[in-house]
Amino acid sequence: MRRIFIIRHGNTFESSADARRIGARTDLPLVESGHAQAERLGAWFAAQNLPIRRLHSGPLLRARQTAAAIAAATGHPLDGPLPWLDEIDHGPDEGQPEAQVLARLGPEALSAWDERGIPPQDWKVDAPSRIAAWKDWFARKGEGADLLVTSNGAARFALLALGLPLANLKLSTGAFGELAIEEGAGVHLIRWDERP
Repeated sequence: MRRIFIIRHGNTFESSADARRIGARTDLPLVESGHAQAERLGAWFAAQNLPIRRLHSGPLLRARQTAAAIAAATGHPLDGPLPWLDEIDHGPDEGQPEAQVLARLGPEALSAWDERGIPPQDWKVDAPSRIAAWKDWFARKGEGADLLVTSNGAARFALLALGLPLANLKLSTGAFGELAIEEGAGVHLIRWDERP
């Protein structure tokens, strides 16, 4: 059996900071709480004693730092960043306070993004390429566990690629989802948006 863990990077803002839309054009490091989340993820994966076959991240620093913590805890080396695990581009909403984004787009547009993966106007997402990349990854043969550290914007396309409906596609910071692939049985969602 093959298991795929889709992991969102840790926090890039402290809880006291105003929430902002941060995407592919803003390469923030993890803050202290984000490093703690990354270390918890690393400890959890180390405790699972998984036969890790690949550990990849998106190219942004926050994803690479989270993956590095998992690598240090599990002893599995980093296998490098994959471009299709990069965050999306929020267009004119990049770096803007969440309240301002909500005022510009409206709650319906943000709900459509979180619930159905429909990007708001002017966001640069390239959904067909992202879905194709996830489908290609799922089609690969082999046993063991793949750990893919990415962002909220990119992670949701794994579920969309599989046509798996959820009430919310969002993956929280420091959380993960797990998929199982069994030959002849297809891909099954085991859990989503779970924090260790």
